[in-house]
Order: sequence, then C-alpha cells, then structure tokens
Amino acid sequence: MNCRTYRAAPLLALVLSLVPAVVRAEVAGDDQTIIVTAPTATDEAEARAARTPGGVDIVTHGDYADKSIVSLRDTLAFSPGVYLQPRYGQEVRIAIRGSGLSRGFHMRGLTLLQDGVPINLADDNGDFQELEPIFFDHLEVYRGANALRFGSGTLGGAVNGVTPTGRTAGGIYLRGDAGSFDSVRGLVSAGVAAGAVDAWGALSADTSDGDRDHAGRHSLRFHGNAGLKLSDVASTRFYASVNHIEQQLPGALTMKEALTTPRIAAAASVAGDQARDIDSLRLQNRTRFDWGRLSLDVGGFVNVKSLYHPIFQVIDQESVDRGAFFRVDYDGGAVAATFGGELRVGDTASKRFLNLAGKRGAKSFEAEQDARTATLYGELRLTPVEALTLVAGGVYADGKRRQAIAFNSAAPAQAGTVGHAGFDAFSPKLGLLFEPVADVQVYANYSRSVEFPGFNELAQIASFVPLAPQRAWTVEVGTRGKAGRLDWDISLYRADIRGEMLQYTVVPDIPASTFNAGRTRHAGIEAALEWRPADWLRLRQVYTYSDFRFRDDSEFGDNRLPIVPKHVYRAELRLGGDALHVAPNLEWVPQGPHADYRNKVRTPGYALLGVTGGARVAEGIDAFVDVRNITGKKAIGDISAAIGVTPTSAIYYPVERRAISAGLRARF
Repeated sequence: MNCRTYRAAPLLALVLSLVPAVVRAEVAGDDQTIIVTAPTATDEAEARAARTPGGVDIVTHGDYADKSIVSLRDTLAFSPGVYLQPRYGQEVRIAIRGSGLSRGFHMRGLTLLQDGVPINLADDNGDFQELEPIFFDHLEVYRGANALRFGSGTLGGAVNGVTPTGRTAGGIYLRGDAGSFDSVRGLVSAGVAAGAVDAWGALSADTSDGDRDHAGRHSLRFHGNAGLKLSDVASTRFYASVNHIEQQLPGALTMKEALTTPRIAAAASVAGDQARDIDSLRLQNRTRFDWGRLSLDVGGFVNVKSLYHPIFQVIDQESVDRGAFFRVDYDGGAVAATFGGELRVGDTASKRFLNLAGKRGAKSFEAEQDARTATLYGELRLTPVEALTLVAGGVYADGKRRQAIAFNSAAPAQAGTVGHAGFDAFSPKLGLLFEPVADVQVYANYSRSVEFPGFNELAQIASFVPLAPQRAWTVEVGTRGKAGRLDWDISLYRADIRGEMLQYTVVPDIPASTFNAGRTRHAGIEAALEWRPADWLRLRQVYTYSDFRFRDDSEFGDNRLPIVPKHVYRAELRLGGDALHVAPNLEWVPQGPHADYRNKVRTPGYALLGVTGGARVAEGIDAFVDVRNITGKKAIGDISAAIGVTPTSAIYYPVERRAISAGLRARF
C-alpha cells in the first residue's frame, strides 16, 4: 500500500475529483468552524489496502496530474515493483515480479480491470491499450497473490483502474495539452447527481505523429457510468466504454540503430504498414446489497472487440467476451471473510491474410477460437488481538481452450482439425499482518500462483501445441508505514517457478514461439520512500531490484533471464506550493539487462532526466508542463528476447526521445 498522505491543493483536488463532501456548521457564539469530511473512494481503497498482508499501492490522479497522460507508464511510474517501459505510443511493456517476462507483444501474467471488472479476454490475454488512464480517479495495484480479492491467481497480480461517478466528480472538467511530434490530447468530462440517481461521462481524443517514423497514433474514447440507489440496502451502476484506437508500429531495431538513429522505423514495418487498430465496446453492471457487516456484489459484462493488426501477415479478429461475477464480504471485527467467483467465456473469429502494404491479400488462415476461464476464491481474516491479523485463502481456477481450423493455406490438411486444452488448479495463500505501533505494519505471506496458457501460447502460427500451466510458490515479507514526514513501502519476495512460459524470436517478423522452461526463480525488492521535510518540498523515490534466472537448466544453466534490468531507480523532487511548483525527475538504470538467454549480449545502462511543473492561472484553472529526456539521451528501453543475438538482430526499442508538452485543466 502507498501510505503517502500528500494531497494536492483544494483546487487541484477538485479537478481530480478527490475532494470529499464538506459540511460546515457554525458554533453559536463562536467564530470556530467545524469541518466534517466524508470518506472518498480513494480513502476506502487505501483502507482496504491497509488490511492486505502484502505489496499493495493506491495511486491517485494527483500523483500524475502534471504529466501528459498517454499510457499506464505515466500513471504507475512511481508505483513500487511495477516495471514499465514505453515502446511507442500507448504500447508499453508492463510486468510485476517478472510476469509475462519475455512476452514481446500484448500482455500476459496480469489481471487488468476497470471498475473491478476484468478487461482481459477469456483466455487471459489482453490489450492494456483499452484502459484509458486519463479517465481514472485512482488505480489499485495489488502485486502477486495479494490480488486474490480480484480473483487473480497470476504471478504479477492485478491493476484496477477506478473511474469517478457523478457523486465524486460533479460539474464539468476540461483538460488539454499539446507538444512535440504534433501531439494533441484532450478530455471533457461531466458529472451530475440528483436524489437517488447520478451519472458521469468522459470523452477523450489523442493524436500524435510519434517520436519515431511510422509511429503515428489516433484514438477517440468514451467512458461513462450511471448509478441508481434502489433502496437503503440495494444500489446498481451501469458502465459503458467505447474505444477507437489506431496505432502505427515502428518495429524493433538493431542495437546500433537504436543507439544512433532511434527515430527510424524498421523497414519491414514501413513496407507492411504495420499497425494495431482496435475498436471495442464494453458494457457492464455492478449491483450491490449492503446490510452493514455483510455485503454482496453481483454483476455481468460483455466486451465486443475488433482487431485489425497488419504485421508479418494481416491478423483480423472479431471477438465477443461475456461473463458474470459475485463477491460476498463479511466484516465482523475479529472475524472477516470474502468469497467470490467469476466466469468469462469468449469466442474469437480469427483470420489471417497476406500483408499487401497493410491491406488484406489472399486469406492464409481461418479458425474459431473458444475460451472459458472460471474462478472461485475465498479469504478468511482473523484478528485474535488488535495488532495481529492472520489470513488464509485460495483461488480455484478452471480453463478451457478450443481451436477449430477452417482453412490453412500452409497446411491444407489441417482444415477441420480441432485442438483442445483444459486446465485446473488451486492456489492457496497464507499471510499475517502485524502492527506493532500506530502507522507501522509488518507483513508476510506464502502463496501459489498458476497461469494457464492462452491462444497466443497454444496456437503458435497455426498448430495447437501442448503447453503446461506456469506454476510458482512465492514467499513475501515487507513493511509499510509512516513516521513523521517519512513514508515507506518495502517488499522482498522470492518466487520459485516451474514451467515458466518464455518466448523467443524465431525469425524476423514472425511472432515469438513459447516454451515451458524447467525451473526458474524470480527474486527481488520493491521499495518506495517518500519524504516531506516541509510543505513546499517532497522527495519520492522507487527502487526495484530484480534477480530473475534459470535454475540448473540443461541448456542455460543458471543464466539470468533477459529483458528486465537488475536495478531500476526513479526519483522526483517537488519544489514549491500549490500556486507554483516544479518537479525534476530521474530514471536510472545503472546496467542494462541481457538481450538473450545465453547471456552473451547486454544493453547499456542509462539515466533519463525530466521535469514537470504546474501553476494556478486563475480560479478553477491550472497550467502544467511535462519535459522528458531533457538531455536527448539515446538508449535502449525494451527488448524482444532471443536465444542468441548478433549485431543484425532487430530486437531493440529505443527510449523516448526528448519531448515537451504543456496544457491546461479546468473545473467548473
């Protein structure tokens, strides 16, 4: 959990929809004013996180309000243990504790949710681009098995983006910024509440040429919700999200190109007009029954998605995912419990065509892919004495994958063949939370995680290959708290993994193949430290230590796994008050990671300098500025893993080039 108590000024907090309702009462015969503050959604999220015996972080909109908000990297850069590296546009590598470590595209090993409902497809793969961070009131990051409350049994855990409502964000909010590479981004949102009904909606638009050739992007998104209080016990809320996303893909470069001419695009990306275009509609409902100590949440959702993805071929997919969930919470003081479940079912019509400069050529492949993932989870929390809480729980998961090939030009005999895979697993968790003094917590937990392969792993190019689930046992210890003006959050973990799903590039422009490794180990430190020696001075820092390696592998011995650097450090120093402030920042990777499983090639380390700032222009209006990579440093930020690497291996993505953006935000 993030124990930081910093809050922005009243005006900024209004803009970010985080100001609680305030009731003032004059005391007769006295000038004193009594202010009664109601808890906000963020306060409730932080209270839940404080009851979790493991690594959790709550990130408020105020933590990143002065940035140009393009991707999850802009929101979670100072969330401990979250490894994020931009590739281009909204494409980032996101990993927690090495989740989906060598996945060179999309995402695996994390559960991503919006307002508590997963956006992952039914086979657990997903496109994080469908989360629009500019909409969020706050984000909840539950690392590893601490994400049990979301029904997640993955190594990485869960990230839940929570949007405002008409009661938490009344009025009109406008935000806009423009900057380098012809980037323009805007947001308009509005919230209303009257009696038992409230509603909130937001529309965002984004366009940019990108900091590399062939990296332009355009998006138009809407998200809204409407709530109705049915009685003193029952309430319901409906959500709708619409995404239209167009993203050109500049591709990976050789190491020399990435370090000398990072602006260029890969020749194959340009020739094939490679892109990832997404149109999606997501509808969901959550209905709550609250009887005081006992509450019940039930709901359902449907996601309709179209993916047009010219790469080595044109991938053309239409998918429909639907599901339902329930969750029961009981808080009896010394005894508390949670029990819930979720079902996701998805159907995908998957086609591939020859890529003719980004257009469909002759059809090369067609299949129907059906997936189902179901989970049941529960947790019991006992508090025998006030300072100690014991936790026991677990997640049972069941998964089915089926692919029926209708056509394959490369293997005509496969037409009519059907591939099946079925999985099930139980993942227990034990933990304890000890609070020796007020505002100081010590915790420990021991848990299992199991990840089932999805279609990206099973249906490699065309054939349905046998893969086992990835299984891990993780031990974690840590502490969080505050003392005076100092806040901290430190977790140490070690995950012993069997069958880790690792990927490597087969040949250029062909998607990576996946294999189950033997034994691997992920160990690390996730640390955040915030110091506020004065009201006008704040230093926040995050440090991640990652030691990921094979264990007695027949081919790779005890080699380190590629992709994630051993040390990553970020810091930001905020100087000034609410009327005017400036915040220089640093990202430092002392030594780059290995690029290959043989550990023959390592990328150089780097340090990136940036600065953000803000000023109050007028009542209700703030200005902000965001400058990145001030020195124009050329470095490698991300890699697509390979078994062996040569100077001609095009597997590297450069860091973001120097860029500046500035904008305004206003609340009416």
